[in-house]
Amino acid sequence: MTVENTLLQKIEDLEKEIAILSKRNKEYKALIQSKDLKDAEKDYKDRLFKFIFGNPDNKSWTLSLYNAIRGTTYSNPEDIRFNTIGDAVYMRMKNDVSFIVACEMNLWEHQSSFNPNMPMRFFIYAGRLYEKYIASSDYYQYSSSLQMVPRPVCICFYNGTKEQPEKQVLKLSDSYGGEGDIEVKVAMLNINYGKNQNLMDACKPLKEYACLVDAVRRHQNEKMDLDTAVDAALDELPEAFMIRAFLIAHRAEVKNMFLTEYNEEKVMEKEREEGRKEGRKEGRKEGRKEGREELAIEVATNMLREGGMPVSFIARISQLPEETVRKIATTLGIAAF
Repeated sequence: MTVENTLLQKIEDLEKEIAILSKRNKEYKALIQSKDLKDAEKDYKDRLFKFIFGNPDNKSWTLSLYNAIRGTTYSNPEDIRFNTIGDAVYMRMKNDVSFIVACEMNLWEHQSSFNPNMPMRFFIYAGRLYEKYIASSDYYQYSSSLQMVPRPVCICFYNGTKEQPEKQVLKLSDSYGGEGDIEVKVAMLNINYGKNQNLMDACKPLKEYACLVDAVRRHQNEKMDLDTAVDAALDELPEAFMIRAFLIAHRAEVKNMFLTEYNEEKVMEKEREEGRKEGRKEGRKEGRKEGREELAIEVATNMLREGGMPVSFIARISQLPEETVRKIATTLGIAAF
């Protein structure tokens, strides 16, 4: 068995174990907690981008961004049918935003760090989304006539601090060094404030979101802690901003989302830096090892955030040292036992 096949088998085994643990943990919580208590302890781990543009209550903002990207003029927000994957965990692959409109299956992901492997993530997302679509429609795969399906459109919204082009296309074929029988293309759009000005002008909520993120970073550069920086950025949003009232009304959730995303980035960067200092070998072997370490960190992060599992068990499943698991927990602000 090759190294790649061994790694894939381990990934599949980890996914199965995590799914079982997650189910047991939820059943246990259901027995010991009342509904009110669970509601009181609800946390907000989604990305702010998803909170704004993947929210059924704000379909008009989603439609505005769709129109800006596709050059369309649809006006009825109810034409949007969200089908976001909310319970799938694979390499922290919880689908950000997906919906069907105008015979298109739109897959949107937000990234605050550049990831050249997004086509593979979209490939996995798409498989699950079309699986759901087929199960809930009259699609008949054994038909002698061609069965039509929504056309996939894959968009990655990038707003990291490292400079990237305003638009670039990432291809799955890049990962296997040439053309193959399966291709996935992902358009990565830079949505940092000041980038893609035409897109921003066409979608006011997106421009306001970019402005908010920029303000938070600016206040952090002024030596404010993240909590204070988010408060300051929210307070200075102009009254005319469409998203202002919504974000102010959900201030606590918004701050939690910024904090969660910030902590995740720090954990990943810290582990990558430690790995580089240990002097990993170059080439394909280095890439495989770094990918395995990132996967292990993501698995441990998911299990810690799920709660109810001891550090020793998480370390065994993720194949990370207990000390590393504890450091991740500390960075995330989660009590480990």
